[in-house]
Amino acid sequence: MKIIYCDNHLLIASKPAGISTQPHQEGETNLLDQCKAWLKKEFQKPGKVFLEPIHRLDKPVSGLVLFARTSKALSRLQESMRQQKIEKTYFAWLEGNLPQAEGTLEHYLFHDEHKARVVNPSHPEAKLARLHYVQIDQINGRTLVEIRLETGRYHQIRAQFAAIGCPILDDAKYGSSSKKEQIALHHGKLRFQHPVTKECVCFESDFKTPI
Repeated sequence: MKIIYCDNHLLIASKPAGISTQPHQEGETNLLDQCKAWLKKEFQKPGKVFLEPIHRLDKPVSGLVLFARTSKALSRLQESMRQQKIEKTYFAWLEGNLPQAEGTLEHYLFHDEHKARVVNPSHPEAKLARLHYVQIDQINGRTLVEIRLETGRYHQIRAQFAAIGCPILDDAKYGSSSKKEQIALHHGKLRFQHPVTKECVCFESDFKTPI
Protein backbone atom coordinates (compact mmCIF):
# COMPACT_ATOMS: atom_id res chain seq x y z
CA MET A 1 0.00 0.00 0.00
CA LYS A 2 1.25 3.47 -0.88
CA ILE A 3 -0.29 6.77 0.18
CA ILE A 4 -0.47 9.04 -2.87
CA TYR A 5 -2.13 12.08 -1.26
CA CYS A 6 -3.73 13.12 2.02
CA ASP A 7 -5.32 16.30 3.34
CA ASN A 8 -7.99 17.07 5.95
CA HIS A 9 -10.81 15.92 3.66
CA LEU A 10 -9.60 13.02 1.54
CA LEU A 11 -6.96 10.36 1.13
CA ILE A 12 -5.77 8.56 -1.99
CA ALA A 13 -3.89 5.29 -1.79
CA SER A 14 -2.48 2.92 -4.38
CA LYS A 15 -3.78 -0.59 -3.73
CA PRO A 16 -1.60 -3.56 -4.57
CA ALA A 17 -3.25 -6.51 -6.25
CA GLY A 18 -4.19 -9.40 -3.99
CA ILE A 19 -5.92 -7.50 -1.19
CA SER A 20 -9.51 -6.29 -0.91
CA THR A 21 -10.49 -2.64 -0.74
CA GLN A 22 -12.63 -3.31 2.34
CA PRO A 23 -12.72 -6.14 4.91
CA HIS A 24 -14.72 -9.21 3.89
CA GLN A 25 -13.79 -11.55 6.70
CA GLU A 26 -12.21 -11.14 10.11
CA GLY A 27 -8.44 -11.04 10.09
CA GLU A 28 -8.17 -10.48 6.33
CA THR A 29 -5.71 -7.83 5.15
CA ASN A 30 -7.46 -5.01 3.35
CA LEU A 31 -6.70 -1.51 2.10
CA LEU A 32 -9.19 0.32 4.31
CA ASP A 33 -7.70 -1.04 7.54
CA GLN A 34 -4.17 -0.34 6.30
CA CYS A 35 -5.06 3.29 5.55
CA LYS A 36 -6.78 3.74 8.92
CA ALA A 37 -3.69 2.39 10.65
CA TRP A 38 -1.51 4.80 8.66
CA LEU A 39 -3.70 7.78 9.65
CA LYS A 40 -3.64 6.80 13.35
CA LYS A 41 0.14 6.61 13.29
CA GLU A 42 0.77 9.64 11.05
CA PHE A 43 -1.50 12.00 12.98
CA GLN A 44 -1.35 10.24 16.37
CA LYS A 45 -5.12 9.88 16.41
CA PRO A 46 -6.74 8.33 19.48
CA GLY A 47 -9.87 6.24 19.09
CA LYS A 48 -11.61 5.41 15.83
CA VAL A 49 -10.63 6.91 12.48
CA PHE A 50 -13.32 8.06 10.02
CA LEU A 51 -12.45 6.82 6.53
CA GLU A 52 -14.81 5.68 3.79
CA PRO A 53 -14.00 4.50 0.23
CA ILE A 54 -15.75 6.36 -2.60
CA HIS A 55 -15.24 3.43 -4.98
CA ARG A 56 -13.69 -0.03 -4.90
CA LEU A 57 -11.23 -2.10 -6.89
CA ASP A 58 -11.55 -5.84 -7.35
CA LYS A 59 -9.10 -7.90 -5.29
CA PRO A 60 -6.83 -8.85 -8.26
CA VAL A 61 -6.77 -5.26 -9.59
CA SER A 62 -4.17 -2.66 -8.57
CA GLY A 63 -4.27 1.13 -8.52
CA LEU A 64 -5.77 4.28 -7.05
CA VAL A 65 -8.56 4.26 -4.47
CA LEU A 66 -10.20 7.46 -3.24
CA PHE A 67 -11.31 7.77 0.40
CA ALA A 68 -13.25 10.47 2.24
CA ARG A 69 -11.91 11.57 5.65
CA THR A 70 -15.02 13.53 6.69
CA SER A 71 -18.77 13.04 6.34
CA LYS A 72 -18.99 16.27 4.33
CA ALA A 73 -16.39 15.07 1.84
CA LEU A 74 -18.09 11.67 1.70
CA SER A 75 -21.51 13.03 0.72
CA ARG A 76 -20.06 15.43 -1.85
CA LEU A 77 -17.81 12.85 -3.46
CA GLN A 78 -20.62 10.30 -3.55
CA GLU A 79 -22.77 12.86 -5.36
CA SER A 80 -19.93 13.52 -7.82
CA MET A 81 -19.72 9.79 -8.43
CA ARG A 82 -23.47 9.54 -9.06
CA GLN A 83 -23.24 12.42 -11.54
CA GLN A 84 -20.25 10.73 -13.25
CA LYS A 85 -18.01 13.70 -12.46
CA ILE A 86 -15.15 11.57 -11.13
CA GLU A 87 -13.03 10.54 -14.11
CA LYS A 88 -11.28 7.18 -13.73
CA THR A 89 -8.72 5.94 -16.23
CA TYR A 90 -7.45 2.37 -16.30
CA PHE A 91 -4.67 0.59 -18.15
CA ALA A 92 -4.81 -3.06 -19.16
CA TRP A 93 -3.01 -5.69 -21.18
CA LEU A 94 -5.46 -7.75 -23.23
CA GLU A 95 -5.10 -11.09 -24.94
CA GLY A 96 -5.58 -10.85 -28.69
CA ASN A 97 -6.08 -7.99 -31.13
CA LEU A 98 -8.82 -5.39 -30.88
CA PRO A 99 -11.18 -4.88 -33.84
CA GLN A 100 -10.08 -1.23 -34.01
CA ALA A 101 -7.43 0.93 -32.37
CA GLU A 102 -9.96 3.02 -30.44
CA GLY A 103 -13.63 2.84 -29.76
CA THR A 104 -16.51 2.51 -27.32
CA LEU A 105 -17.81 -0.71 -25.82
CA GLU A 106 -21.45 -0.84 -24.80
CA HIS A 107 -23.08 -3.89 -23.24
CA TYR A 108 -25.80 -4.73 -20.77
CA LEU A 109 -24.52 -6.56 -17.69
CA PHE A 110 -26.18 -8.72 -15.08
CA HIS A 111 -24.49 -9.15 -11.68
CA ASP A 112 -24.56 -12.93 -11.39
CA GLU A 113 -22.95 -15.07 -8.67
CA HIS A 114 -19.51 -13.41 -8.24
CA LYS A 115 -19.38 -12.63 -11.96
CA ALA A 116 -20.76 -10.10 -14.45
CA ARG A 117 -22.62 -11.61 -17.37
CA VAL A 118 -23.47 -9.90 -20.67
CA VAL A 119 -27.22 -10.15 -21.25
CA ASN A 120 -29.92 -8.87 -23.55
CA PRO A 121 -31.14 -5.32 -22.77
CA SER A 122 -34.57 -6.81 -22.05
CA HIS A 123 -33.21 -8.77 -19.07
CA PRO A 124 -35.06 -7.49 -15.97
CA GLU A 125 -31.83 -6.81 -14.08
CA ALA A 126 -29.69 -5.62 -17.02
CA LYS A 127 -27.64 -2.47 -16.48
CA LEU A 128 -25.99 -0.45 -19.23
CA ALA A 129 -22.18 -0.57 -19.19
CA ARG A 130 -20.15 1.80 -21.37
CA LEU A 131 -16.43 2.46 -21.64
CA HIS A 132 -14.04 4.10 -24.10
CA TYR A 133 -10.62 2.73 -25.00
CA VAL A 134 -7.50 3.67 -26.95
CA GLN A 135 -4.83 1.19 -28.00
CA ILE A 136 -1.35 2.17 -26.77
CA ASP A 137 0.85 -0.76 -27.77
CA GLN A 138 0.78 -4.28 -29.17
CA ILE A 139 3.31 -7.04 -28.50
CA ASN A 140 3.15 -10.73 -29.43
CA GLY A 141 -0.63 -10.87 -29.75
CA ARG A 142 -1.23 -8.83 -26.62
CA THR A 143 -2.62 -5.31 -26.58
CA LEU A 144 -2.09 -2.48 -24.11
CA VAL A 145 -5.07 -0.14 -23.79
CA GLU A 146 -6.04 3.00 -21.91
CA ILE A 147 -9.63 2.80 -20.69
CA ARG A 148 -11.98 5.54 -19.54
CA LEU A 149 -15.06 4.36 -17.70
CA GLU A 150 -18.38 6.08 -18.35
CA THR A 151 -20.32 3.76 -16.04
CA GLY A 152 -19.07 1.83 -13.03
CA ARG A 153 -20.63 -1.63 -13.11
CA TYR A 154 -19.48 -4.73 -11.25
CA HIS A 155 -16.48 -6.29 -13.09
CA GLN A 156 -17.34 -4.05 -16.03
CA ILE A 157 -13.94 -3.78 -17.72
CA ARG A 158 -13.22 -7.47 -17.26
CA ALA A 159 -16.59 -8.57 -18.64
CA GLN A 160 -16.75 -6.15 -21.57
CA PHE A 161 -13.34 -6.96 -23.03
CA ALA A 162 -13.98 -10.68 -22.53
CA ALA A 163 -17.23 -10.24 -24.45
CA ILE A 164 -15.32 -9.09 -27.57
CA GLY A 165 -12.81 -11.92 -27.33
CA CYS A 166 -9.99 -9.93 -25.68
CA PRO A 167 -9.93 -10.91 -22.00
CA ILE A 168 -7.54 -9.15 -19.63
CA LEU A 169 -4.25 -10.99 -19.32
CA ASP A 170 -4.17 -13.46 -16.39
CA ASP A 171 -7.91 -13.03 -15.72
CA ALA A 172 -8.88 -16.70 -16.02
CA LYS A 173 -12.29 -15.96 -14.50
CA TYR A 174 -13.18 -14.11 -17.71
CA GLY A 175 -11.47 -16.36 -20.23
CA SER A 176 -7.74 -15.57 -20.10
CA SER A 177 -5.50 -18.51 -20.99
CA SER A 178 -3.28 -17.68 -17.99
CA LYS A 179 -4.08 -17.18 -14.31
CA LYS A 180 -2.31 -15.15 -11.63
CA GLU A 181 -3.22 -13.43 -8.37
CA GLN A 182 -2.79 -10.07 -10.13
CA ILE A 183 -4.60 -9.52 -13.40
CA ALA A 184 -3.13 -7.01 -15.86
CA LEU A 185 -5.57 -4.22 -14.95
CA HIS A 186 -4.55 -1.04 -13.13
CA HIS A 187 -6.45 2.10 -12.10
CA GLY A 188 -3.81 4.63 -13.07
CA LYS A 189 -5.46 8.09 -13.21
CA LEU A 190 -8.08 9.84 -11.13
CA ARG A 191 -9.46 13.31 -11.86
CA PHE A 192 -12.21 15.10 -9.92
CA GLN A 193 -13.24 18.33 -8.23
CA HIS A 194 -11.99 18.58 -4.66
CA PRO A 195 -15.06 18.37 -2.40
CA VAL A 196 -14.09 21.44 -0.34
CA THR A 197 -11.65 23.63 -2.28
CA LYS A 198 -13.50 22.97 -5.59
CA GLU A 199 -10.13 22.76 -7.32
CA CYS A 200 -9.79 20.25 -10.17
CA VAL A 201 -7.24 17.68 -8.98
CA CYS A 202 -5.56 14.80 -10.79
CA PHE A 203 -3.56 11.89 -9.40
CA GLU A 204 -1.60 9.12 -11.12
CA SER A 205 -0.11 5.75 -10.28
CA ASP A 206 2.35 3.93 -12.53
CA PHE A 207 1.29 0.63 -14.12
CA LYS A 208 3.90 -2.06 -13.54
CA THR A 209 3.37 -3.85 -16.82
CA PRO A 210 3.65 -7.68 -16.76
CA ILE A 211 4.81 -7.83 -20.39
